Amino acid sequence: MRDEARRQRGGRQQRRDARAGVEPGIHRPYIVRNIPTYDILSDESLTAIEATADRILAEIGIELRDDAEAMRLYRQAGAEVTAQSADVWRIRFEPGMLREILKIAPAEFTQHARNPANNVRIGGRNVVFAPSYGSPFVMDLDRGRRYGTIEDFRNFVKLSQSSPWLHHSGGTVCEPTDVPVNKRHLDMVYSHIRYSDRAFLGSITAAERAEDSVEMARIVFGTEFTDRNCVVMGNFNTTSPLVLDGVTTAGIRAYAAANQGSIHLPFLLGGAVAPLTTAGMVAQGLAESMASCALTQLVRPGAPAILASFFSSMSLRSGSPTFGTPEPAIGSLAMGQLARRLNLPLRCAGNFSTSKLPDGQAMQQSMMSMMSAVQGGANYVLHSAGFLDGLLSMSYEKLVMDTDMCGALHAYLDGMAVNEDTLGFDALAELGPGQHLFSTQHTLRHYETAYWDSALDDNQPWETWDEQGGIDHAQRANARWKKLLREYVAPPLDEATDEALLDFMARRKAAMPDMWY
Repeated sequence: MRDEARRQRGGRQQRRDARAGVEPGIHRPYIVRNIPTYDILSDESLTAIEATADRILAEIGIELRDDAEAMRLYRQAGAEVTAQSADVWRIRFEPGMLREILKIAPAEFTQHARNPANNVRIGGRNVVFAPSYGSPFVMDLDRGRRYGTIEDFRNFVKLSQSSPWLHHSGGTVCEPTDVPVNKRHLDMVYSHIRYSDRAFLGSITAAERAEDSVEMARIVFGTEFTDRNCVVMGNFNTTSPLVLDGVTTAGIRAYAAANQGSIHLPFLLGGAVAPLTTAGMVAQGLAESMASCALTQLVRPGAPAILASFFSSMSLRSGSPTFGTPEPAIGSLAMGQLARRLNLPLRCAGNFSTSKLPDGQAMQQSMMSMMSAVQGGANYVLHSAGFLDGLLSMSYEKLVMDTDMCGALHAYLDGMAVNEDTLGFDALAELGPGQHLFSTQHTLRHYETAYWDSALDDNQPWETWDEQGGIDHAQRANARWKKLLREYVAPPLDEATDEALLDFMARRKAAMPDMWY
């Protein structure tokens, strides 16, 4: 009862904060779903997809480039390896081989944050939201679209940290193009550590950058703790169709050797690098992600690995990618079922959109995609906030619009509690038929916690909204992100740790010339 009372008091404070325009405090580090997943495929259909993935792996195989050590590990595990040139191999896997290897990968794991209250649990019934990732451009309503900078990067980390509806700081929230390519990973990882106290993703663009990310995590968490626990993860893309390049596999090996987590993501554009049919795209994605995930277990059995998919349709009239469309959403639902059959955590979908502005198209497409993630059982949802322009642009306004939606999804995933109190009989019995319920004791007990409150929606009468200037959703979001940045306060960071990080970064930067490509 004390815990319930404390929860309700916390909920009341959050409601007051929201009404005052203040972002409420973080109330939980991740979501534990209380609604079932939406399983759309029969066992027969799932078995057919799995059989096709096995056939792809056995008859066509995966091409591995420029990583002799990864080739050796696959061969040692029993894969058939055929050299195609000095540094290119075709790797084929007997049906069932990868599933057997992946049995030792954890079904759930914890990624630790520097603030233990923000540790996230990935897998099972747990859902973790992280901001968008990888955009070279940023945009806002004031300055339009432009290349991202390290200042933008820091701003997005701060805005994500300010939202109670995100759980993870993410990774490359935008490309800081004003920092040399070979050094920017240091500034990005430092920004996550300095301006957030949540879990984060490290660099994956070169093996040495992956190793730098792990070393910076060791400075924060300690070498022994890092060796025993996941404190940083890398997000790795296959090169579709059916290719693993040496940069990717060397990075996967670096994270796995350090016992750190990795996400294994085929980025599939239907009709271009994958079949345009949804079932074919899902079968290919499953094959590629399993082959990539399995490498972690060959390096270090038990290293955390996340099965992943990123499905995109295409405008067959123009050849342009399309995001937030129904067919990839169906694919994400199917991937949820396949991940549960493999007993692996899943990353898929997010707030995807090809809209060039934070407008109705943006939110319609985003909701189509994001709902497939939460209903399909995704455990780690990258691109939860900020995604515009087909992932080319990170939007300040859309980030806060999306985090508001993430708040609604917290309530959606909580489901419905059914007990004597929530059934509300006493609300009707107190005053009887024909009486307004606003003053009843049941209403007074629950009115501050019963419903999720949006920080952005305008629910006033039209006349009041018009008198106040007729401000639309995007304009309200513009004012909100500015307010959040003005009021942002960095979480405390141990001074000695900060100095050690800055020293490490200075030494690494001094050891190499600037490279801009």
